[in-house]
Formats: sequence, structure tokens, C-alpha cells
Amino acid sequence: MINKKFAIVTGAGTGIGRAVSLGLLHNGWNVALTGRNQSNLEETAKMAGEFQANCLLIPSDICDPNSVINLFKVVKETFGKLDLLFNNAGTNIKGLLEDISFEEWRKVLDTNLTGAFLCTQQAFKIMKSQNPMGGRIINNGSISATAPRPNSAPYTSTKHAITGLTKSTSLDGRKYNIACGQIDIGNADTEMASAMKAGIIQADGSTKIEPVIDLKHIVEAVLYMSGLPIEANVQFITVMATKMPLVGRG
Repeated sequence: MINKKFAIVTGAGTGIGRAVSLGLLHNGWNVALTGRNQSNLEETAKMAGEFQANCLLIPSDICDPNSVINLFKVVKETFGKLDLLFNNAGTNIKGLLEDISFEEWRKVLDTNLTGAFLCTQQAFKIMKSQNPMGGRIINNGSISATAPRPNSAPYTSTKHAITGLTKSTSLDGRKYNIACGQIDIGNADTEMASAMKAGIIQADGSTKIEPVIDLKHIVEAVLYMSGLPIEANVQFITVMATKMPLVGRG
């Protein structure tokens, strides 16, 4: 491959993961697209157009340690190095806290938190052993890392935990020249956010339509973070719809 920058994007088959993957590809990166659904990954690659040759499709389940090990093994064998990991894959389940099943809780926990941890572990192993040593990890935190929505205990818990993982990764990565930052996204116009345009429950129990923002603003933020020299880092950044009910009392 001609280009010399190499990334892994989890959850690359839809939404933010797809948009960021395409943004990286259009800006000179080779990108390993990973996710559970191969057809979605193939669609992302097709959307890359002339940059499709710089895509590496690796279906994986980030909840499965062996699947994650294999993902990074293939990336190392194919790319030879890793400059960026975007821990983006996530899922959600909504419902009254007292009605959420153990299986639903574990699904959200395993995908959003354990998956990010497993990928971070394997990224460390590659980044600390390559020459030059180092790399960058960006975690998709969500504004739920700061403030919950009603009936979102599993998702909010994992996103608060991602902030802790980001801080620990940033600290433990110093000796290996590994930078770690977090992007907290509010109301990006994805399939997951479609309910906001129809009306979503608020903290006071009412239902209101909320504004959303184009995915391009998220892509631009990730491109800025990933384009910094390794001696500089965006530790936390929030990109959100200006008038969404986050700041203040709604």
C-alpha cells in the first residue's frame, strides 16, 4: 500500500464508524474496517470509491477476546503497524431500570466497555513494539459519559466507564508514546439518533423533538484529533447540537 498511516475503526459498518472510516480514507489513511456484519462493511468499502483499495475488511466480534486477538493479528500481518484505533462500536438498550434483563445489561456492557478494553489491550501490544514506538487511541464516549437520559442505565454506565478507560489508557500509554483521547458526541444524525427527530423523552417526563447535527462535524473532529503529532493530544472534546438539552436544566 502506498499510504503510510494505518487505522482500525470498530463499528465501521454503520453510522459514526462508517462516516469516520470514509473520512480517514479520503485523507490518506489505510483503514481496517471491522464489525459483526460483513455486508455492512462491504457497503462502507464501496462508498470509499477510489479509496476502496485502502480498506481492509475484517469481520469481528469485539466482545470475544479470541476474535479481537485475531483482528489485530490480521492488521499487524497486513499493515505491519498501527497508528490509530477508533474505539467506536456500541449498542444500546432502553427500558425502565428495574425491567432490564441481565442479558440486556451484559450485552451493552460487553460491547461498549469490554470490547473497547480488549481492543485497547491489543493496540498497546502492537504500538509499544513497533518502530517508531507509539500511536493514538480515540474512544467514542458520547455525552452520556457526562449526563444520562431517562431509562438508559446500561448505556450511561458504560459511557461513564469509558471516561475512566480513556484516562487510564492515557496515563498507562505515556511510557509507550501512546496518546488517548475521547470524543463525546451529542445528537449526531445517525440511525441511532432518529428518535430525536421524532420526539424523545426528557428528564421531566415530557417528549420533545431535539436538534441533530450532520455527521461531517464529527468526522472533522476525529480527523483533527488523529492528525496531531504524537506529542500533542486532545484529551476530551464534545461535539453536539448547539440547542440540545444538555447544558443547564434542559
